[in-house]
Amino acid sequence: MKTLYLDLFSGISGDMFIAALIDLGVDAGQLEGELKKLRLDGYHLHVSRGHKASLEGVKFNVHLASDHHRGEHSHDHGHAHSHSHAHPHEHGRTCAQIRQLITESPLSDWVKQKAVAVFQRIAVAEGKIHGMPPDQVSFHEVGAVDSIVDITGACIALEMLGKPRVIASPVVEGTGSIDCAHGHLPLPAPATLAILGARGIALSQCAEPNELVTPTGAALLAELVETFGPMRGVVAEKIGYGLGTRDNETRPNVLRAVLGETRGEGRGARGDAGAYDWESDTIAVLETNLDDINAEILGNFMETALAAGALDVFHTPIQMKKNRPGVLLTVLCAETDADKFSEMLLRQTSAFGIRRYMAERRKLRREFITVQTPHGAVTVKVGRLDGKVLQAAPEFESCRKLAEQAKVPLKEIYDAALRAFPPSLLK
Repeated sequence: MKTLYLDLFSGISGDMFIAALIDLGVDAGQLEGELKKLRLDGYHLHVSRGHKASLEGVKFNVHLASDHHRGEHSHDHGHAHSHSHAHPHEHGRTCAQIRQLITESPLSDWVKQKAVAVFQRIAVAEGKIHGMPPDQVSFHEVGAVDSIVDITGACIALEMLGKPRVIASPVVEGTGSIDCAHGHLPLPAPATLAILGARGIALSQCAEPNELVTPTGAALLAELVETFGPMRGVVAEKIGYGLGTRDNETRPNVLRAVLGETRGEGRGARGDAGAYDWESDTIAVLETNLDDINAEILGNFMETALAAGALDVFHTPIQMKKNRPGVLLTVLCAETDADKFSEMLLRQTSAFGIRRYMAERRKLRREFITVQTPHGAVTVKVGRLDGKVLQAAPEFESCRKLAEQAKVPLKEIYDAALRAFPPSLLK
């Protein structure tokens, strides 16, 4: 499975993340073109190659029309603040306004959903610090432009890489203190600490006397990264370095990003020591036993959870205490969405508790091909293992649409699609 591994030995910020992805192959011109869909004025991008401690990489800068140009690690810890607490008379953009700007743009649904979710994590953290609702948290006008470009640009760049699975090393922060909107405070910055804590991400400090993890960097980690730990089974196909501005004392100011394939464990199909070429990932499994839920509420929950992005939702008949009939309700979701769906289960069903664990998956490598039937073209999903096609399944929506157009039974389209599947692919 295509995997992006972030090596956080020197922290992360939004611009370093984008720079690392550009070094991995994201086209900077295309990225800039996508960002223009936001219709956001007052900035231009500058992308250049450079060195940090003899490591060559990419530097990504957002230059603002005010001639304020930010370096990387001092820029975003002071951007989010409340009107009433920090700067009561300064004009700024609220989180709600930023969400509207992003959602009304013609960017892809995936980019919009991820960018809004990252901003929401920052707003929730700042809201708790200031004692105010997240939607009322305001971003400096300058800071808002900077943050919008960084966060939306990061999501666009990740989509341009093919939306790989994102994993990362343990999070490392520096020591010392910073001057920010909240005053002179020790590291980690308040928002950084709150964002990582809300996701349950462990943080360790090192001897570097500078800020390494910014709130924007923390929010990107919290939203995008599935797991944190040492690299496991990643074949490094490309390595990118995102350069920061500061010259650190104990480590180069860079974010290393590794793009490659995650190989499954086990022996190959020929019995040798090579791994199968299946895809693998880790998902969250949420389950609860219910014996008192209305069937219509159960059905509505399943539809709601699937629409919210659950990988699968199903219920199984079980026998509970005192021989009562019940159901085992199960939700499969991305690890990063486990909290969201746990809350949904507790709020929208009669559950008093949720069992939750992580499960590894092994999946056939998937591709989609188009076959021609007497009634028209049909999309077929193909699953391969070690280069051989093991499964071929006509896509339901493609078949349903063609069946309606041709005015023939759906089963006839399915059968025609399978007959039209090229025999050579089965060898």
